[in-house]
Amino acid sequence: MPLLSSLRSTAANQPVARNGLELTTGGLAPFTPDSISRAGIFETCANPQCRTGWLHLWRSRTRPLFEGRWSCSAECSEALIHDAILRELHGRTVMQPTHRHKIPIGLLMLNQGWITSEQLRNALDAQRRAGSGRLGSWLMRLFGVSEELVTRALALQWNAPVLHLDSFLPGRMSRALPRLFVDAFGALPLRVAGGKILYLAFEERMDTVLALALERMTGLKVECGILPGSEFHAAHKKMLAAEFPRVQLLEAAGETALSRALARQLERVRPAEARLIRVHDCLWLRLWKRRASAPLFPSEEVEDLIASVRI
Repeated sequence: MPLLSSLRSTAANQPVARNGLELTTGGLAPFTPDSISRAGIFETCANPQCRTGWLHLWRSRTRPLFEGRWSCSAECSEALIHDAILRELHGRTVMQPTHRHKIPIGLLMLNQGWITSEQLRNALDAQRRAGSGRLGSWLMRLFGVSEELVTRALALQWNAPVLHLDSFLPGRMSRALPRLFVDAFGALPLRVAGGKILYLAFEERMDTVLALALERMTGLKVECGILPGSEFHAAHKKMLAAEFPRVQLLEAAGETALSRALARQLERVRPAEARLIRVHDCLWLRLWKRRASAPLFPSEEVEDLIASVRI
């Protein structure tokens, strides 16, 4: 299956999200600028199977660094990446159930007194006859229910906040995620608050897999929320038009071939730090070309690789 088709397919089956996501890094320490190590002349190669012994002491090589660790050769870089690929792909064949809310949005709005039972029945009938469309959209179209109420109902379903576009800068927030993920998963990074919290907005259905990947990659706490549909579409369009970090798409026949391909890119860029994270059925490798103090690096200082492995 082509990579983009796979992304759109997995985006349609999202697991449950919660306000204040309880995310874990799965054994990978959160990335922060201070976590970037510096390889010195007496630095030990991070590859436990390294065979160069004391010879690497005479090398002037200080980069690349991968997940805070130094490798003394291209072969050792490939070994580190191979281990990371196996770590990230572990358990990927486990199917994640499609999330179903305990209370449908129509009943939730009815219980809140925002619509009448007759309005709910008519909207459901119209949706059934058309065979498409969201119930909230039908309620807005047929009975003038406000977008604000529909958004509040969605937020209650997900136990998440209603977000806003204050301080949203597309050119800055485009550094947070590859454009392909923003487009395929319907995600919108809104802003970073206090240098610690990144707010990630969705129109209707949240994606905790993507949120976890973003938290692991940036080291920021990710808070998910709902943005009103009209605001989301306008902001999402601006985001997609912004400048994103350079990205490459890779597809490999197996973990070994992928390790070799990613190691070549690591050796080409010689980054000050690099991280490998799984996002659904894809692997996301981000390369930082230099050290920086800000949580979101300038686009020109970052390269992304999105890879998939054919099964």
